[in-house]
Amino acid sequence: MSTTPVMAEENGHGNGSEEHFIRVIVADTQAIFRAGLRKIFAVEDDIRVIGQAETLSQTMAAAKKFSGDILIFEAALAENPVEAVSELLRQSPALRLVVLTAEANEELTLELFRRGAHGIVSREIEPELLLDCIRKVSTGEPWLDARGIHWVMEAFRTQGTRPAGSRSKVQLTPKESLIVSCVTQGMKNKEIASRVGTTEQVVKNYLRKVYDKLGVADRLELALYCLNNRVEGVGKAALAAAAAPTSAPASSGNGTAAVAAAAAAGAGQRAAVVPIPINMNTPEKV
Repeated sequence: MSTTPVMAEENGHGNGSEEHFIRVIVADTQAIFRAGLRKIFAVEDDIRVIGQAETLSQTMAAAKKFSGDILIFEAALAENPVEAVSELLRQSPALRLVVLTAEANEELTLELFRRGAHGIVSREIEPELLLDCIRKVSTGEPWLDARGIHWVMEAFRTQGTRPAGSRSKVQLTPKESLIVSCVTQGMKNKEIASRVGTTEQVVKNYLRKVYDKLGVADRLELALYCLNNRVEGVGKAALAAAAAPTSAPASSGNGTAAVAAAAAAGAGQRAAVVPIPINMNTPEKV
């Protein structure tokens, strides 16, 4: 099978400049599903399909070749979709990923979100909700359905109830505190290095030491730990990011903002520090 990505026809909306369109790449194993999405997007004035792929290798090539805003990525394209998402974001850091899953899966949802997926939706999602998802993600907002939000919040609460043990007396050095504060604000390593006045590799080395000190595995757990344990010199920054002014309902939960920012930054992305709103009238809409 060819590994060359397929160029899609442009939607025939002649008015407006190119930057007014949300440029979408569709990567899915089923040709009929890709055709269905293109038909849905074709009648929208603000969305244009610029490429498509049916294998993982085609997807990687399409992400590199086409200047897309959003990649709709079927999880089944990869044997390990979590690693595939990480690799895609490393290769194309400006690309936002909406991952299609065959069924709801808590572990997969949390791992995809940790690795930087911007939206996670079911293949059975209604067209109107998918369009809403595309538009929200294109502005930097995360998208999860009500069940996914519940899983993320439970992960947040579970992190907060873990026994602190020896970690409660951990002290970070001033530089470690500064770096961790930058992480909780959603900054990526390159930006942190510029802020601190060092190199990306040194930042990575510091983060490994911090992970070991605090007993966490990644940026998501680090953000949660700082929020729940008020790490000296860090907790206030995380809380400030989480409590950023927003018009979202109070039920959305303050901690989610820093979680989303840290998760996206872990995949090389800069996330907008905004909480994930919940609309119970439309459970798929976030």
